[in-house]
Amino acid sequence: MDNIRKRVVLHFPGFEPLDAAAHRARYERSARQAGAVWDFSVNIGELKNFGRAPYFDVSTAGAEWQTQSRVHIVDHDDLVKALNGRPFFTRLAQGYLAAARVASSGGMTGYFRHAWRFGLFFIFPFLLMLVGMLLSLSIAFTPFMFGLPAWSHIGSIALAVAFFVYIFLPQTEKLHTLHLFSDWEMAVAMARLNGIGGEQWLEACAISVRQALDESDADEIVISSHSMGSSVATHVVGLLLEREPELLRGKRVVFVTLGSAILQCALMRPATVLRSRVGLIAHCKDIFWLDVHCLTDAIHFYKTKVVEVCGHPDAEQASILFIRFKQMLSAKHYAKIKRDFLRVHRQYVLGPDVRAFFDFTLMTSSPLPGSRFAEFSVKNMPELTVNSGIEAQVVSVGR
Repeated sequence: MDNIRKRVVLHFPGFEPLDAAAHRARYERSARQAGAVWDFSVNIGELKNFGRAPYFDVSTAGAEWQTQSRVHIVDHDDLVKALNGRPFFTRLAQGYLAAARVASSGGMTGYFRHAWRFGLFFIFPFLLMLVGMLLSLSIAFTPFMFGLPAWSHIGSIALAVAFFVYIFLPQTEKLHTLHLFSDWEMAVAMARLNGIGGEQWLEACAISVRQALDESDADEIVISSHSMGSSVATHVVGLLLEREPELLRGKRVVFVTLGSAILQCALMRPATVLRSRVGLIAHCKDIFWLDVHCLTDAIHFYKTKVVEVCGHPDAEQASILFIRFKQMLSAKHYAKIKRDFLRVHRQYVLGPDVRAFFDFTLMTSSPLPGSRFAEFSVKNMPELTVNSGIEAQVVSVGR
């Protein structure tokens, strides 16, 4: 398989308060880290408008190769801002309503069945906020419990409010608790395809992605997605395949899900459309699906076969690549982040400290075909050489 000289990347980021410009800046930092580690040059162009999929061009070059990649960012920052920009009590009420919908629709049961750590991730923000409210109420009712006079409630209520606003909430913000409330609202919207303008927004994304796919002279198309972005990517790509089943015929397409949270939405009973679109992607012979898992990342469905769980056991299952973040980072760096579960979850798309068999920059801007990463391991590391894909056994993109 020849090296990639020209590539189109459609990247669907996770649920983060970052717009396309911020994702471009992150990509540039990570790419420069990777370039220093792997000894190649990187040049990142300016962000350019392209509807819902603005892009920037990436030029990389080694001693014997050059690759041009156009990276489109299909972010959902406008939805994140809309959800996070509401009053506190609205976010609180809507978050608990979303949790109730997840539980009542079978999502929570599915989480603990397929990935118990993800189940704990689900209940964590709601349980934490509940603990804070109960502590505040206990402070407010302290005079009553000790039989103190009624006027003393004035001070206890003020103390309870001060504790909740000035002590408890700042601590929860360090853990992004209310942001996670919004994340679950987004998950319910992607499962039910109603609320927060989800269907209309997906339609607009599909229009821009369809236009980006017209760059047919690219050697490879990489559709990469991280966390919640994997559900968005599945909806968008599945929607296009529903309308044009032959859309990707003859193209080399790699669908990469990083720390995928497709099942965060798909395990809810109303998510029939999402599960159907998982099947469309899995049955498409022109798509090679690579699902990247990491043991130390609690916010995904480790070792779970997403296609089968979505009701398509007869379809081609996604190839699973198991990675370890501590093999990508220095010991000091890994020790610093390993207890921050949200920071660990972001590492899929961040730069490396040392050479490893998985690297997001290599997958999206090096001469290595994306499907090659399915076979890499500690004993079979990537090599950036001319026609490096020919000598090694590869995983065929056309299945």
